[in-house]
Parts: sequence; C-alpha cells; structure tokens
Amino acid sequence: MNEGDAVPAVSFTRADGSSVDMKELVGQRTIVLYFYPKDETAGCTAEACSFRDQYEDFKTAGADVIGVSADDAASHEAFKKKHRLPFTLLTDPKGVGAKAFGVKKTFGLIAGRVTFVIDRSGKIVHRFDSQVRVQKHVEEALQIVRSLEGKTAA
Repeated sequence: MNEGDAVPAVSFTRADGSSVDMKELVGQRTIVLYFYPKDETAGCTAEACSFRDQYEDFKTAGADVIGVSADDAASHEAFKKKHRLPFTLLTDPKGVGAKAFGVKKTFGLIAGRVTFVIDRSGKIVHRFDSQVRVQKHVEEALQIVRSLEGKTAA
C-alpha cells in the first residue's frame, strides 16, 4: 500500500479477542497505524514509548494511534501496562493485515516496521518504512497529521 491507496479490507484482533475491521476504524479521526516486529524488543519498545510520549499531541491534532504486531493479546496487554501505553495495540497473528498493507519482512525474517497515516476518508496519505529509524516514524506521522488537521504545535 502506498500514498493515495484506500485502506485494505482486513481485520485485526483486539485485546478482548474480538475482531475489528480496518474499515470500522476509519472516519471519525485520522489514524496513525504502525506495524512493528515484536513487543518488548529494544526498537519496538523505543518506538512505542515515543508514540506514548507524543500521544497527547496526536490526540490534539485529531489522530488515533494504533500499533499492530503478531504478538498475542496477553503479550500486548503486558507491554501496554509495563510501558504505560495509552493507545490501542491490535494483533495480526498470521500476518494477513501486514501482507494486505504491503509490509514486508526484513531479510525475509523480521516482521516489518512501517507507519501509515490514514485520513478520515480511508486513504493512505503517508507511508514511512524503516526498521531502524524508530523515532522518525513518530516525527513524520505527527507532522503529517498536523498538516491534515490544520493544527500546529502548541
């Protein structure tokens, strides 16, 4: 998936085990959807904590932040609690969602790290793909969200 594409019709699993379709998430607010390899790894923890630290800025700018990995709900809940993550983490156990979004594995082994900004109409307006530049995912996403919503930094 690239800029200008509509979000794919794909479902993820919530912490309570229920399914949520991507199309259900679109419409009310801009969405920052970020795919990451694994809970409690160094890069993923740094990325999640950066999103946490900027979460109020995302909310003020009109966006919801949603993280997605193949980890199960119990892992996500422990990760959220340990690092005080205020945003939603969804499970993609078989990688169907990642595949639908075109998130490729690094070296064919490590789940991809890609951040998408999705506007209220369900179009992808930004894609950032980097396994190592975790802070840049947050910086670019916030900049794009602010430009979409016409908000500036406080």
